[in-house]
Amino acid sequence: MISDEQNKRTPLDPEGAGDDAPCPDTARTGHEQGLALSAEAMERLMRDRFERPMPKRFYETVSVSEKGPPFAILLDERPVKTPQKHPLALPTQALAEAVAEEWRAQEERIRPFTMPLTRLCNAAIDRLPQQKAETIAHLLKLAAHDMLCYRAEHPAELAARQQELWDPVLAWAEKTLAGPLRITAGILPVTQPPETLTALEQRLERLDPYALVAVAAMADLTRSALLALAVLAGAMTPEHAWAAANVEEDWNIAQWGEDMEAAARRRQNARDFFAAARLPALAGSAVSL
Repeated sequence: MISDEQNKRTPLDPEGAGDDAPCPDTARTGHEQGLALSAEAMERLMRDRFERPMPKRFYETVSVSEKGPPFAILLDERPVKTPQKHPLALPTQALAEAVAEEWRAQEERIRPFTMPLTRLCNAAIDRLPQQKAETIAHLLKLAAHDMLCYRAEHPAELAARQQELWDPVLAWAEKTLAGPLRITAGILPVTQPPETLTALEQRLERLDPYALVAVAAMADLTRSALLALAVLAGAMTPEHAWAAANVEEDWNIAQWGEDMEAAARRRQNARDFFAAARLPALAGSAVSL
């Protein structure tokens, strides 16, 4: 279902940015560095989705093994394998049933981009054991230039909306991480205190593979590690976080209307984001921040 080239990817975008993913240009500064990987990964992701052929559905029945944990996904009573040939065996029956439902929903052809939980579980099983340090490093880099710390100077309405949606998240993060976060206006870079990033790193290290994959996916889709962490901790709802992540885009739409292609991309991103937000609870992840 997924090619060897795609297997290289890490769970840092909706389908995972890979070892060969473009790195942010060293000439970029501040929040631009945090946005660069997400934008480039998303461009490649959308191109892959429309250019690669979709495999035909090759199975009739989908079920979940009765014995567990772990709970296997069965296609015509045969266990599903991940792209790296590991059993797609999941820690809870709830997660296994949710993944199985994605497989049941496939029609004549299998469309991987409609199976976000399957992709995230593949990443948790195949990539996180080897790439945990790389994933945490990516999240720390994103947090160092977190979108919430870069504010519009004008128009006043947009700046006020950012303050309304973003300030409570920053206040929660400062309390949770026991460290300050620096805010700037415009795109001039601001450096976050090392002690704050160290506290974030310690909390990320404690996460199990499913929670870490979920945070990485949400962070890449929202361009904010802080929003992702707040959703994981239950400090804000996924709906509130998605609105906060799209405050500037929503303001632009209100002014000039919505582009159809951008709207389709946003719907896909929303599907991936809300699946990632569900994953830790489905997997029974113990979250202690």
